[in-house]
Amino acid sequence: MQQLKFRKVFNEFVVEGEKIVKEIIDSKYRVSTLFAFEEWINENQQSLTLADILYEKVSPKELARISSLKSPNKVLAVVRIPGISAEIQFDNLVLVLDDIQDPGNLGTIIRTADWFGVQDIVCSNDCVDLYNPKVLQSTMGSFTRVNVFYHDLIRFLKERVPADVVVYGSFLDGKNIYKTDLKKSGLIIIGNESKGISEEVANVVHKRILVPAIVQNGSSNTESLNASVATGIILNEFTRNL
Repeated sequence: MQQLKFRKVFNEFVVEGEKIVKEIIDSKYRVSTLFAFEEWINENQQSLTLADILYEKVSPKELARISSLKSPNKVLAVVRIPGISAEIQFDNLVLVLDDIQDPGNLGTIIRTADWFGVQDIVCSNDCVDLYNPKVLQSTMGSFTRVNVFYHDLIRFLKERVPADVVVYGSFLDGKNIYKTDLKKSGLIIIGNESKGISEEVANVVHKRILVPAIVQNGSSNTESLNASVATGIILNEFTRNL
């Protein structure tokens, strides 16, 4: 389940660690099997019984053998990948991710979206897989509360998005976000870590925005912001007056 091809074959993924597993148990996700230390099972017996979860007691050595973490943390769960039933709510802020490749970035973006109350994220088909173990760890459980969809972005933006929805895009040549009239709803597109937003997707953007750098001695000290950091700053500005 650590590899995408096997996640697709078995339609399952793996989560590890006490916090994320507890989030899973309390969420819409269904646990197929859970492996944990005896002490963890004893502490969480009521939750396991209520959720009707099958489990097996394992030793630290056994957990280390099946874990992808350097330091396994008491519990590992094999979880069913659910079908997509939610509808995107265009009357709220929606994040759109164009070719985000780094698992840590996607996980942190999901966690950040959860913090700012963004319920829907639309990923291009070439974004890193949501159920990549590093993505899941980086979300710290937020993936259980945020809907993540994968689409052909051009078709999605042209065919699915209502005409009255404003599409914002983050660009290095965009308008200063602090001087831009921002709506309380709309789509916010974040581009690839090194290439930014692709040309095709850029052509669909209505408003190009920029998180300005602080210029010292006539120039900025860096070329661009990390994608997940930029997302946090942008969402903070959009939601600041809510």
